[in-house]
Amino acid sequence: MFENLKNPPPDSLLALIKAFQEDRRAGKIDLGVGVYRDDSGRTPVMRAVKEAERILLETQDTKAYLGPEGDVEFVEALQAIIVGHYAPNIRGLQTPGGSGALRLGAELIAAARPSSRVWIGAPTWPNHGPVFQAGSATVAWYRYFDVATQTIMFNEMMEALSTAGRGDVVLLHGSCHNPTGADLDLRQWTEIAGLVAERGLVPFIDQAYHGLGRGLDDDVAGLRVILDAADEALIAYSCDKNFGLYRDRTGALFVKAPNAERADIIANTMANLARPNWSMPPDHGAALVRIIFQSDDLLHSWSSELVDMCARIRDVRQAVAGIEPRLAFLVDQRGLFSNLALSASQVESLRSRHGVYMAPSGRINLAGMRISDAGRLVAALNDVGALNPTL
Repeated sequence: MFENLKNPPPDSLLALIKAFQEDRRAGKIDLGVGVYRDDSGRTPVMRAVKEAERILLETQDTKAYLGPEGDVEFVEALQAIIVGHYAPNIRGLQTPGGSGALRLGAELIAAARPSSRVWIGAPTWPNHGPVFQAGSATVAWYRYFDVATQTIMFNEMMEALSTAGRGDVVLLHGSCHNPTGADLDLRQWTEIAGLVAERGLVPFIDQAYHGLGRGLDDDVAGLRVILDAADEALIAYSCDKNFGLYRDRTGALFVKAPNAERADIIANTMANLARPNWSMPPDHGAALVRIIFQSDDLLHSWSSELVDMCARIRDVRQAVAGIEPRLAFLVDQRGLFSNLALSASQVESLRSRHGVYMAPSGRINLAGMRISDAGRLVAALNDVGALNPTL
């Protein structure tokens, strides 16, 4: 049965994790894996999450299935912080992480309109294309960002989307763009909203880093502009980063419909599509988030710690840029990632000569490094000739 299988191409990020773990050099720097770390190099369990786990342990009296919709109160709490008000024509469903939300959204698109294309800006999170293709969606690409000049190619983006057909889907990063850290400003969001409304496009917003850019409200300001303009929209939400629930796979898919009747049909279709995929979503992470939102004290603790995490990321960016003016663009970017214009040989030299690990694309996770390592990083980049005049 399996004799015709061939090994798939190795996952470069998984290989990077293994290589970093096996490196015995002191002072090595991990800029590869997309997790937040504090300045001691740890990925801590957030205080509110720890307390919510204690409450859950003491009060949960069953492990029975929740149903394909998942934890309804968790979904309602997320919708409130995303949209900011009650929206009668939005329906949500709990998913196994943001990846599950994207995959379910891809299948929903394919079921609703198989001819629709999903427009994705490059560069993007490497799993975006495969997730949509695996969900039977047709992918079209446009250029979003020029790594050499660290510039959003907004005019090119708008020109490409002007050729999209009615019912085509536009994938947008809600905030903290992965891999570039280069976010659209409110004027650009407004222009996209106008184009979406004019051409009858369907925005699909990937909100994976809410609160880690400019703050909880600012990070969804563009999303809200889009929702106001579009009759139909999808939102994939992940709690991995902003609640630190990486291994608990906690997320949700939200869909806006033009009316309540259509919204109910969409909700039933989402549950029907989820059933053969994961049947019922995992409960633990969603229960923790729900408990946090049900307690004013825990909600304050969580939001305060999130502000501190966001500030630390900004401090790392400022520390690196303060040492090397050619990296000044880091200060204007947001979230965990930035994407340096590095060749494959430079990335390899950084690893082999300096113990600096990053994705082959030159994407760096600034939220994973210590501020005290800023000087070593800049020196290593200089040593391999990475800081060219363009930067």
